[in-house]
Amino acid sequence: MVDITQLMENEVFMAFASYTTIVLSKMMFMSITTAFFRLTRKVFANPEDCVSFGKGENAKKYLPGNDRVERVRRAHLNDLENIVPFLGIGLLYSLSGPDLSTVVLHFGLFVGARIYHTITYLLPLPQLNCALAFFVGYGVTFSMASRLLKSRWYL
Repeated sequence: MVDITQLMENEVFMAFASYTTIVLSKMMFMSITTAFFRLTRKVFANPEDCVSFGKGENAKKYLPGNDRVERVRRAHLNDLENIVPFLGIGLLYSLSGPDLSTVVLHFGLFVGARIYHTITYLLPLPQLNCALAFFVGYGVTFSMASRLLKSRWYL
C-alpha cells in the first residue's frame, strides 16, 4: 500500500494534482460565470428563481432563452463532459509510472485546450477554433487511456 507521503513526493502524481487543481478551478469559474450571466441578464433556469422579478405570466419572461447565458451554460456542460474523464484517466495514468515529461506534456496540453475551448466558446471565435480545442483535449485523454491500457493490460 502506498503511503500518502510517498504520493506527495512522487513528481508525476504532483503534476497530476497541480494540473487537476487548475482545470477544476476553471470549471468552478464557469459555475460562477454562468450565475453572473443569469443574474445580469435576468434569465433563470427555474420559475421559482424569478419570484423577486415577477409572478405568473410576468415571471415567464425571465426563463431561459438568452443566447449569452445559454452559451456560457453549454461551455460549462462541455467542461463537465471532458474534465471528468480526464480526472479518472489522468489519475490512473499518473499512478502507472509514466515519464514526468510525458505526463507534463499530456496534462499541459489538456489544460491549455480546455482554457482555449472556453475562450473560443465565450467570445465566440470561428468554429474551427472551438472544435480544434475540443479535439486536442479529447485526444490527450484518449492518448493517456491507450498508453495506460498498453502498459497495464490486465483484462
